[in-house]
Amino acid sequence: MATYTFTISDAQEKGFRYNTVDPQEWVENLIENKARQGMDSIYEEEVARMTADPDITSIPANKEQVVLDADIMSAADRQAQTAAGLPEAN
Repeated sequence: MATYTFTISDAQEKGFRYNTVDPQEWVENLIENKARQGMDSIYEEEVARMTADPDITSIPANKEQVVLDADIMSAADRQAQTAAGLPEAN
């Protein structure tokens, strides 16, 4: 499990609180939604890959397990690969 901490200026906080009733809840919802979107993408790609592979005889029923078992590159790794001019890996 990861913990993320960030700092904003007093002016940024004032602006944030002007538009947001509960900043903590808003940030948590934002992060959870972004993580859900990534998990959905990983899951869909992995299930498609496993379904197409005749050597795979079963797919885990647990979505989180499929995501955790996926051998994928992070966005930072993909960006570095692109910046280095390397071809995309699947």
